[in-house]
Parts: sequence; C-alpha cells; structure tokens
Amino acid sequence: MAINNRYDFVFLFDVENGNPNGDPDAGNNPRVDAETGYGFITDVCLKRKIRNYVELCKEEKCSQDGSKAYNILIKPDNYLNAKFTEAYKKEGLKTKQKVKNPEDITKARDYMCRNYYDVRTFGAVMSTGDDPCGIVRGPVQINFAKSMSPVYIEDITITRQARTTEDRKKTGETEMGRKSIIPYGLYRAEGYISAALANKVTGLDEEDVELLWMSIINMFEHDHSAARGKMCMRKLYIFKHESVLGNYPSHLLFEKIVVKQKDMDKPPREFSDYEITVDDIMPQGVELIKKL
Repeated sequence: MAINNRYDFVFLFDVENGNPNGDPDAGNNPRVDAETGYGFITDVCLKRKIRNYVELCKEEKCSQDGSKAYNILIKPDNYLNAKFTEAYKKEGLKTKQKVKNPEDITKARDYMCRNYYDVRTFGAVMSTGDDPCGIVRGPVQINFAKSMSPVYIEDITITRQARTTEDRKKTGETEMGRKSIIPYGLYRAEGYISAALANKVTGLDEEDVELLWMSIINMFEHDHSAARGKMCMRKLYIFKHESVLGNYPSHLLFEKIVVKQKDMDKPPREFSDYEITVDDIMPQGVELIKKL
C-alpha cells in the first residue's frame, strides 16, 4: 500500500580533501558557483549513490510477498530500450507494434514501477524505443546540494611511475599529473516525497521510504575512493506530515534548520567548525524525525 504521509527532508554531509562531484566541462574540478564561490553537487550524483546502495543491500531483489522488486533501471548493465521490451514480454504484451495501445503502455509502466526501485522512487522517462513504457514522475525529488561556506579548490600535483606507452617510457621514469580537491566542505541538500504521486502512479510504500532513509545515511560508506576523499553523512532531518498533501509549506520547514559557520575569520576545516540550530517547535500536523 502506497504511503499516506508527505515527507520533506534535509541532510548534511561533508568532504575532506576530496572532489565530491567533478565537472567534466571544467577539467573535472569540483563544481563551484562562479559568482559566489559556494560549492554544489548535482541531484544526479546524489541519486546515483542511493541507487548503488540499494543495489548492494537488496541482494534478494524481491519483497517477501513478491509484490515488488528492487532492481535498478539506471545503470550500465544493458541499454534501456531492451529493459522496456522485457516489460512487454513479462506482461504478455505484443512488442514492436507501430501503433501502441495506451492500456499496454500503462501495464508496462506499472511493471517497471513494481520491479525497479529507482523508477517508483525517482521516476523515469521511458518513452523511447519500439516498446515505450511511458513517463513516470517520481514522488521523491532531491535538490542540488550546496556548501555552507565558499569552498577553495586546490590543485595537487602528483607523479606516476607506470607509463602507458613505449614512447612515454622513453621520456623518463615518471610523469606528472594533477588532481583537484576541496580541503573541506560541508554541504546541505533538501528533498521531498509526494504521497499524492506515490498513490497516483508508482506505489512507493513505507518500506521503500525506510530504505531511502537507510540509503541516504549510508550512501558514502560503500562509495569511498581516493578522488572523493573522506565523505561523511552528518545529519538527516525528516519532516513527516499527517496528510497526503501535507500540512505546512516545505520551505518554511527547511528554515527551521539553520547552519552557521562559528568563526568567519578562518576557513572551516571540520564539522565542529559549524553550529547547527534546530527549531523543534513544529506546526500542527508535522512531526520532526532526527535520523542522525
């Protein structure tokens, strides 16, 4: 049964001596707002880490009653159109028909929602290929994460002893390289879960929502790399509404969580350099849940 409560949420995480989200158009440097110097991380990057964690922890791939599965659609195992055709075959629908029956598309769409966690969570555009499965607007949406202070990008020079070609080997024993890091950055991201969309299309239920919270808390625990440095989830605040449509505007709830740098005269280098103030007085019909 789909969720009957709207949720809004805020999470804080930090990076130390790493690149949390490189920009391919800027030499893979950390993403920074050119006008303010504040760092940002795309929603696509954050959702990728959630998808990866779900795939790791849900090895059984299917719920106990068999009503839904936890496959991941957006991953490089096969091209998307082949997965859409598979949905038609599983539902006993005719494939590669020039004129599609809208009911067939709806059946294929419902199959994708039941079997793919990221489709019933984030939604997906599945209208391509010979066997389209429609467009699903996901009930879970996450904004870009933004740093709480301007970030400083430091270019580190590195050396490599292993050469890739014979010609490069002739030039010497080592060659130079570079990597761009942020010495420290605390980031804040905000998100929303629409119970109305969950009930209308995807069937996202409370078990799926709990899996989302667990994935957010652990998204960096199995994503460590030398390039990304030390990344840690620090706080997760959840605003649970009593109703499907919600009891209070999300932006006013977000304002109840204030993050400030303690000493503005020196650059922050650890989580304790910030002060977090939470207004625990909630409007009627809203409950604040602190997961971290």
